[in-house]
Amino acid sequence: MTAPVPPLTDDLRWRRLTRTRVTCATCGETHKGLFDLATDGPEHWPGERPGEPNSALLGRDHILTEDFCIIEGRDHFVRCVLQLPLVGGKDEAFGYGVWCTLSPKNFAIYRDTFDSGDQSTLGPWFGWFSNRLKGYPETLNLKCQVRPRSGRQRPLIELEPTEHPLAVEQREGITIDRLLEIYALNGHDLR
Repeated sequence: MTAPVPPLTDDLRWRRLTRTRVTCATCGETHKGLFDLATDGPEHWPGERPGEPNSALLGRDHILTEDFCIIEGRDHFVRCVLQLPLVGGKDEAFGYGVWCTLSPKNFAIYRDTFDSGDQSTLGPWFGWFSNRLKGYPETLNLKCQVRPRSGRQRPLIELEPTEHPLAVEQREGITIDRLLEIYALNGHDLR
């Protein structure tokens, strides 16, 4: 039997993270509060990764923008959010900004409705997770569902419910220890 998890608000590390400014020993930046991490493009993108504005997408068949990627007219990707709930929290979740494939048809629907901000009735759509995340066994090409949201929010990714550690953490949540470990693995050692 697992011991009950105390509320996240009782954890001194959580209080420090959310209530004070912490200067990261690794990156030198000052952080305050829970912050997400993001990848700058799908793993498959072969070129530079600064990304063009979304307005540059039309009429192009090989492009990486802030929210869309097309590779040689055949592979289509969208930027999404993978949320990992925090154990002991109420609604707190850590997010990864990641990329996922979509079929050309679903990509076109998403692209064509993007500026309307009204996308919650779309999907869910099947996709392949398109990034490698530090601290996990291979994450590239995990099966997932892409769930568009309204209000110009990036779609959520729901991983297939397997025993892959990332899928388990999405279902069961992560502890404050794991959150701090993930930050450290990605260049933000706040421990």
